Amino acid sequence: MDKPNILFYFSDQQRWDTIGCYGQPLPTTPNLDKLAGKGVVFEEAYTPQPVCGPCRAIFQTGLYPTQTGCFKNGISLPDDVKTVADYMYDAGYDCAYIGKWHLASDDAESTKPEADYATSAIPPEKRGGYKGFWRASDILEFTSHGYDGYVYDENMNKCEFNGYRVDKITDYALEYLENCDGKQPFFMTISHIEPHHQNDRKHYEGPDGSKEVFKDFVLPGDLEALGGNAREEYPDYLGCCKSLDDNLGRVVEKLKQKGLYENTIIVYSSDHGSHFQTRNKDSHLNGGDDYKRSCHSSALHVPLIISGPGFRGGRRIGELVSTISLPKTFLAMAGIHVKDAMAGENMQEVLEGSAQGKENAVFAQISESRVGRCIRTQDYLFSVYAPDKNGFEYADSDLYAPDFLYDLKKDPYELYNVVNDEAYKEIKEDMKKLLIREMKKAGEREPVIQ
Repeated sequence: MDKPNILFYFSDQQRWDTIGCYGQPLPTTPNLDKLAGKGVVFEEAYTPQPVCGPCRAIFQTGLYPTQTGCFKNGISLPDDVKTVADYMYDAGYDCAYIGKWHLASDDAESTKPEADYATSAIPPEKRGGYKGFWRASDILEFTSHGYDGYVYDENMNKCEFNGYRVDKITDYALEYLENCDGKQPFFMTISHIEPHHQNDRKHYEGPDGSKEVFKDFVLPGDLEALGGNAREEYPDYLGCCKSLDDNLGRVVEKLKQKGLYENTIIVYSSDHGSHFQTRNKDSHLNGGDDYKRSCHSSALHVPLIISGPGFRGGRRIGELVSTISLPKTFLAMAGIHVKDAMAGENMQEVLEGSAQGKENAVFAQISESRVGRCIRTQDYLFSVYAPDKNGFEYADSDLYAPDFLYDLKKDPYELYNVVNDEAYKEIKEDMKKLLIREMKKAGEREPVIQ
């Protein structure tokens, strides 16, 4: 069989429970649900870093942010790291990137104009190895709003658009697909910013009319209990998600028109979720954690649906998986096996039950709001933080203190922190050991957890 095309369609700040196949009661995602019915749904997928830039560095390298140095926003991808695009070109793939990049600018160097590409064209050497079709902005929320804006093409020309942003970013993807003749396999990333809030307006910007269309929303249990700004923002948030789904449908139709659909693997996920300002009340935090940057499921639990060759049958996988495995999986789809050069597992092996040495647990690094780490098993979630260390300044620590422990069977919405409960003393010690083991596997030095 010919090498499959691989299409990575991912959103920004999208909770898993916005999607029908994960339990969303409103009709937000009919196209994605159809793909899920034919493909594979990973029910317990979690991000390894709930911040935009660091997670995008993971998606390009398959390495933890502490390994690449991209532990917070505003740190560019190192020039000497081998990326997914580099591997794909070596294997004969054409590569395209569309949407939000967030890996070119260095905030620490912001006094130097040449280091700031937030609203200007990203030069070829800052594109993570992508050499061909390019319609992107480093920080898309700075060059556009829900409606109207601009990106840049591979020749650094400004491409202005008028209309709803999800529609227009998808138009660029359709432009690429229209010119595909099927003779060379492609790896294409469509990186939408929705449903991320629009920074300068402090608001989720769904298509016009979203508040009315989704007025009968039902808040997830954690948001219902904790409040935040979800009651005001959730209809527009769902409107963004519906638009993402509508445009996924357009992409699928174009693939079918071009005769490419049957040999294309579609991967749908998000960089992280959103806690809607419900998990930013701790006294030791550094701020900057209005929607994410937290160990909680609202920030870490993401959708992961894969459909296409090798991922068919309408299966649902309940095992815990980390999206740090996506780069290794993309490459395995293309017949490239990098072994220990990237973290995580090949999801195909998880699907087949042949992944070697995998524990049913997921690990995450947390930055900016704190220097934090967490480990999640089926039954418990345990998180630590570094006292007196600012998460915007430090990537890691030699010393951590317990932050949260949740009994997920008794407390699925993570409302009752039992980290200081004597009844959980042994469980906390076991979770400490597991967390330290995972930190060392991620290349970190062994810390002391108080």
